[in-house]
Amino acid sequence: MAIDRIVLAVAGCFVLASVALSQLHSVHWLWFTAFVGANLLQASFTGFCPMAKILKAVGARLPARWAFE
Repeated sequence: MAIDRIVLAVAGCFVLASVALSQLHSVHWLWFTAFVGANLLQASFTGFCPMAKILKAVGARLPARWAFE
C-alpha cells in the first residue's frame, strides 16, 4: 500500500476511534478528531504531512507520481 493510502487509512481509523471514545468515555476525545481534521486540512494546502514523513522514514513505498522525490 502506498503512503498516501496509508495516511488516509490511519486518519480514518483515528477519527472513528476518537468518535467512539467520545461516546463511551469522554466528550474531550472530540478534540483529537478536530486535530486530525485540522492536520488533514493543512496538509492539503501546504503539502506537508507529518504522518507521511514518518512512514517514509520507516520505509513505506511511495506512489509512482512521487517517484522523482
